[in-house]
Amino acid sequence: MHYKVVVFGVKDTTERIVEFIQENICPVDLVVTISREVLSKNQVSGFKGLSSLTEKYGIQVREVDSYALKDETTRDFFLENTFDIGISMGWQRLIPAAVLERFRHGVFGFHGNCAYLPFGRGRSPLNWSIINGDTRFILNLFRYDEKADSPNIFANEMCAITPYDTVRSMQYKNIICSKNLIRRLLAAYKEGNISIRQESKDFDSWYEKRTPEDGKIDFHGRTRDIYNLIRGVSAPFPGAFAFVKGEKVIIWEAVPFDEMLDFSDYKPGEVIEVFDGQPVVRTVDGSLLIKNYEADITIVRGAVLE
Repeated sequence: MHYKVVVFGVKDTTERIVEFIQENICPVDLVVTISREVLSKNQVSGFKGLSSLTEKYGIQVREVDSYALKDETTRDFFLENTFDIGISMGWQRLIPAAVLERFRHGVFGFHGNCAYLPFGRGRSPLNWSIINGDTRFILNLFRYDEKADSPNIFANEMCAITPYDTVRSMQYKNIICSKNLIRRLLAAYKEGNISIRQESKDFDSWYEKRTPEDGKIDFHGRTRDIYNLIRGVSAPFPGAFAFVKGEKVIIWEAVPFDEMLDFSDYKPGEVIEVFDGQPVVRTVDGSLLIKNYEADITIVRGAVLE
């Protein structure tokens, strides 16, 4: 069988992009995702089952048995069928060369950072960009090869990272940029004229993989760094956290409170006051207002977050 447009993905953002293509550009012939059994063996923040796309649009959804696309059944499927163009949205693994070679026009995916590829290759780029305090994000649509985030650029779009953005609001901005880029890509595909730019004057650098344990807050750090960490790993990611007397506290939302008030009688991490259930916590250079947290305890004045 021949499939013209194929989308790879495992997230709610994948669903949004499939719906956008289907309703505004052209039919999507196939969606490749993972089964629930594969999900149980892999950490996937924001996972969304995509079988509803079959019910809604009649799109074939193939749930593979390997996130790496290397199980025998998946390998045979790609060998036995032919494909035109693939779009990866929310697929957090490399796609093997044996699969890429089956696509006449290639498989295209997204990667971004504050600069231009190959700067900022690797894992969790949105999270890292917020955590690092970057103020812009360049989303690249590039053609995959067997390496991670190679600078085979079709096009890119830039958006701001404001002091108020969380990783979720940045996902919203990325969806808007992604739609614009996909529209351009599929127009070029229909014209048979997909142009790739491979020359780059930027240097190579990497983002390391982030794990839930990396969300641990150090209240001896500066307020801006704590704030950036909290908003950089908020939902749909596991969240930033600390402990109060051994009890885990996940902090979903917080904002800088004040850097001029004299809180020298309190140690970093100590709760100064609680207003309407929202603790004010001292940091090394000021204080933080925790607006939304999750815990089996109630944080009270005098508690220490460690």
